[in-house]
Amino acid sequence: MIAALLLVPLVAAALVWRLGRPGWNCPIVLAVAVLHAAFTGSFWVDDPAPLLDGWIGLDAVGRWFLTATSVLNLATAAYTIGYLGRDRRGDEPRSRARFCALQLTFLATLTLAALCRHFELLWIAIEATTLASAPLIYFHRSRHALEATWKYLVLCSVGIGLALLGTVFLGIAASAAQGGGLGLDALTEAAPDMDGSLVRLAFVFLVVGYGTKAGLAPMHTWLPDAHSEAPSPVSALLSGASLNCAVLGIVRVLPLVDASGGGPFARGILVALGLASLLTAAVFTVGQRDYKRLLAYSSVEHMGIVALGLGIGGVATQGALLHALGHSLVKGMLFLVSGNLLSTFHTKKVDEVRGALRRRPASGSLWLVGLFLATGAPPSPLFVSELAVLKGAIDSGQAAVAVAFLAGISIVFVGMASAFLPMALGEPSSRGPAGLDDGRDRRDTPWLVVPPAALAVALVVLGAWLPGPVARCLEMAARIVTGGNG
Repeated sequence: MIAALLLVPLVAAALVWRLGRPGWNCPIVLAVAVLHAAFTGSFWVDDPAPLLDGWIGLDAVGRWFLTATSVLNLATAAYTIGYLGRDRRGDEPRSRARFCALQLTFLATLTLAALCRHFELLWIAIEATTLASAPLIYFHRSRHALEATWKYLVLCSVGIGLALLGTVFLGIAASAAQGGGLGLDALTEAAPDMDGSLVRLAFVFLVVGYGTKAGLAPMHTWLPDAHSEAPSPVSALLSGASLNCAVLGIVRVLPLVDASGGGPFARGILVALGLASLLTAAVFTVGQRDYKRLLAYSSVEHMGIVALGLGIGGVATQGALLHALGHSLVKGMLFLVSGNLLSTFHTKKVDEVRGALRRRPASGSLWLVGLFLATGAPPSPLFVSELAVLKGAIDSGQAAVAVAFLAGISIVFVGMASAFLPMALGEPSSRGPAGLDDGRDRRDTPWLVVPPAALAVALVVLGAWLPGPVARCLEMAARIVTGGNG
């Protein structure tokens, strides 16, 4: 079953690339997304058999991140039907076929990252997500998109190079302790006997390398450009799924550092990076005039909260994992809605988007709902996760961290609200695209509204009630991350 989860998107990508038939591309993408979600759902009932001598398998951590990817991909695949049907830039049949083929390949790489139980293969999978997604950022072939694509490739490749060096150091430490091998199970068993200084050095390179890909400050500079210039469904996957893959790389190495005696060192680094990311996002959110860049800086904030929760430990670990899932859904929702606003107002400038509720009632409503879900207002699951992170900081005696955390999320809320509310509720301006109300775009098509609306419903449900299997998986995943001590 795991093999099918990986092979179906790749075979479908080859089929779409080879045939290039406009009427088949998007339905194939959606069909694969449905199959992917069905396979992923079956893994909540029965654990699949591992592959390649355990290099590929599924534990609670992998199931958690795989589910986030699969749910978001399903919504994005459905939205792509409406998006490519509406978009007229770079939309010749071959271009659309390439878009859909790369989107399927991107899904396969994201899936592989979630299933990896070997550090060498995990490094390959995370690098593959970069290579598969870079051409998607350049889909519209503008000068800004080209610049964003190169920035994404260069910075993430430097980061992944550092992560490779960290993997090498981890391999050296493992070799000295148990004769080699970077399988997760073998490393977990050998971790107490590893050279603590080597493991800490490996962690530094891994957290900087994968932290670059995750958008943690100060390595985040590629993220606002790439997420703002990419097509909306690609932005949703980049923010909601690709960032999680890099976080997963950090999550996998953290219990090994704990077991080798370097826990306080590693967690101190994560707390510092988390606060830096949160406060950097707070600074750049206030007064931000590009609403897609605003969403990108919000992703920096949320990745900072995830890192902060992992660094604090205890109950905050569960908060971090829940936050990663909630961020995937809410940021996917908002980037999809931003595509609807962009098609209506033909601008990404906050000041030129006014009266979205009147122009496109469904999208305008989802934009407002997304504001409160993304900033952690109840019943958002981000409210629960942020509360857990705050409780973890207070329980561990880190009062200054708790104060900085509260200050950061408060500033981000003010910055986002000051942009979102006028966009949805304001009067259309007489200047710029926002003043052109010819009545043609008052109605949203189901393909453009139902996917983000479904994500909003899922967020509200998760914020109000965690089903038993979901709560148990979250607890098991947190125990794995804390080495069985969480």
